[in-house]
Amino acid sequence: MKYIHFRNLEQDVRASLRGYRWLIIHGRELEHATTALMFSELEDILVAVDLRGHQFVHGLWERATHLCILDTSESIEKILKATGITKVLQGDEIDILSELW
Repeated sequence: MKYIHFRNLEQDVRASLRGYRWLIIHGRELEHATTALMFSELEDILVAVDLRGHQFVHGLWERATHLCILDTSESIEKILKATGITKVLQGDEIDILSELW
């Protein structure tokens, strides 16, 4: 499975995404990832967001997200119902790479 972490994207974000299946973004990076999220949709890149250690805050980022991992304090059912995220998981022991498809 070809993936790239947001922190490894180069200045030409769209070119950096080409050839990858997944973009992985951590919660602390989310507010800086708007351009990467936009180009991920245009390039058919799936997006995984690891929000462990961060509060879930609704936003446009949800539209581009396919996998989201949360702390145990969040309600998976509420998030699935309110967003278009395909798969939402909870737990500290989850390896995000093993959940990519």
